[in-house]
Amino acid sequence: MKNKNNKNLTSFEQLMQDPKQREKFDKEYSKFIIKEFLLEAMNENHMSVRKLAEESGVSTSIIQNIKSEKSTNITFNTLNSLMSTLGYRIIIEKIEKPVKKVKEKR
Repeated sequence: MKNKNNKNLTSFEQLMQDPKQREKFDKEYSKFIIKEFLLEAMNENHMSVRKLAEESGVSTSIIQNIKSEKSTNITFNTLNSLMSTLGYRIIIEKIEKPVKKVKEKR
């Protein structure tokens, strides 16, 4: 039987209460956001993958992997090079409460 508090929650909100599902969502959403931001910035700057690679010093294959959400381990230097080439700056901001990662079983 469902908890009364869960009665008013959407299915998405209920899913996000599960720490493992939340971590999976956060990981996938991060890749999606980076891809969408990169595509928008490239479009805004009328820049192809090849031109971005030349100007940023990042290989075309890495940029293609980001665009297709294949790249899972983008370094800060890579992301910073891409963003600064596209006219953006990365800002790191402290959040109220750090996100706790769920330990993986090996």
